[in-house]
Amino acid sequence: MLQSLYIQNYALINELEIDFNSGLNIITGETGAGKSILLGALSLILGQRADTTILKDKSKKCFVEAKFKISKFEIKDFFKTNDIDYDDVSVIRREITDNGKSRAFINDTPVNISILKELGAFLVDIHSQHQTLLLGDDHFQLSLVDSFVNHKEILEKYGLEYNEYNKLVSEYNGLLTNSKKAKDDLDYYQFQYNQLDTAKLIDGEQEELEAELEKLTHSEEIKLNLSNSYNILNGEEIDLLSNLKQAKNSIISISNYMKDSSTLANRLESAYIELNDIAKEIENLNDSIEHDPERIVFIKEKLDIIYSLQQKHKCNSVSELIKIKNDLSDKIELITSYDFRIDDIVKQINREKEVLEKLSVQISGNRKKRIPDIEKKIADMLHQLGIPNAVFNVEQIPSGDYLPTGKETIVFLFSANKNVVPEELSKVASGGEMSRLMLSLKSIMAESLTLPTIIFDEIDAGTSGEIADKMGAIVKRMSEKMQVIHITHLPQIAVKGNYHYLVYKKDNTETTNTHIKLLNKEERVNEIAKMLSGESLTDAAIQNAKVLLGEE
Repeated sequence: MLQSLYIQNYALINELEIDFNSGLNIITGETGAGKSILLGALSLILGQRADTTILKDKSKKCFVEAKFKISKFEIKDFFKTNDIDYDDVSVIRREITDNGKSRAFINDTPVNISILKELGAFLVDIHSQHQTLLLGDDHFQLSLVDSFVNHKEILEKYGLEYNEYNKLVSEYNGLLTNSKKAKDDLDYYQFQYNQLDTAKLIDGEQEELEAELEKLTHSEEIKLNLSNSYNILNGEEIDLLSNLKQAKNSIISISNYMKDSSTLANRLESAYIELNDIAKEIENLNDSIEHDPERIVFIKEKLDIIYSLQQKHKCNSVSELIKIKNDLSDKIELITSYDFRIDDIVKQINREKEVLEKLSVQISGNRKKRIPDIEKKIADMLHQLGIPNAVFNVEQIPSGDYLPTGKETIVFLFSANKNVVPEELSKVASGGEMSRLMLSLKSIMAESLTLPTIIFDEIDAGTSGEIADKMGAIVKRMSEKMQVIHITHLPQIAVKGNYHYLVYKKDNTETTNTHIKLLNKEERVNEIAKMLSGESLTDAAIQNAKVLLGEE
């Protein structure tokens, strides 16, 4: 429950602090005194966005702080999940700076607005005068029914399966789109790949072919020079090797007379062996060189193919062409695999549909069982609240598609008059009827929800007299199970409160400020009397107020 609220520099509020209690807390005050300002400040705590327009003094920060007693409510998992320190009395603080920047804290841990909203949904339900418009909203109607049916576990299970189903459908649609586009490109990719594959490319072959072509195109020149070289070493005219051998033998012949000559002879022998080996290698090379026109044509054609492919694909090597070929192969394989992947995901979607179908049938059945109870409870309350011929129906409308909370929508049908066929609520209910309907619905929600606090902002608008008294009785019953804070202008409802707070404005020399205080017994009698008769307190109004309060 909401234990206390502290507000500083917000709208008409300079500084204000108020403690709230369990049971029914009534807030009254003149129109414009600032009752709705209190709700606006509390909404900041619950995650509503704000800007600098709410600052009373534009040069200072705005602070709003609320303390909630939450020990009786199972929300520790929220704190654990969001890595926030838990406390049985948790403090939520919001700060708005003069430049519009906002900071939020839960138990002094900085959090973002979405976290505030999530926690706020566990703590407070604020019903403003304008929220009756939600009665025409399909999602709101469905939420009301489900809160009464109380099948949270199966809804959560369905929600998980629905999210998985949506992911699969999204993936399926993406595959279809990509598959269509890819198949449009398949012929182009296949043509490109076939060109590269037919070329039978081998990494490094370009350099080898270019070198071989260079040798073949200069074969005659190569052979001529090789022959010349061989003839110099071992030919008939010069025969360098024979002369070298004779020189060696000559040196050997004087070895008996000159000891150092043997070294020269050995060196000549080594030179002879080396040059003889070179001569043989030159001879072999010369024999291996042949002028091969066909091979030249083949190499030129292969190189032309390589050069053409390199130009086409804007690259400079065979290795790059091979990589492009492999990339094309991967693309072709991916495209051809789309059909298999699509078939597989269709099977997964169908399996998910079977699960969703079973769960949605169960969810719809749960609703169907409890809807008559909802219809009866609401109709009975509306009869008590002065609509004796009220008919309230909850219609289940099957959907062709799976929706986030099942395979159907919910529509509230209403008729206030005898023998009039019920129609959609938003089309036929008046403002006063809407208020009474909303209170009735909130009342049955309170029976099934474990919400700590509900706040009504003039839900009784458009009613008076006996009807207001009965609405007050309903709100009083609700306050036995949860904390209720009710802003009202009606004395019949105000007297039902366990605690009565007055919101009022007070002028000083510079500005007007909104204040709030908890009324004592005498002050409460006077406030009820004013609500009955206006500012002029009469003995009759005071006596009437005491009667309403049960004091006489």
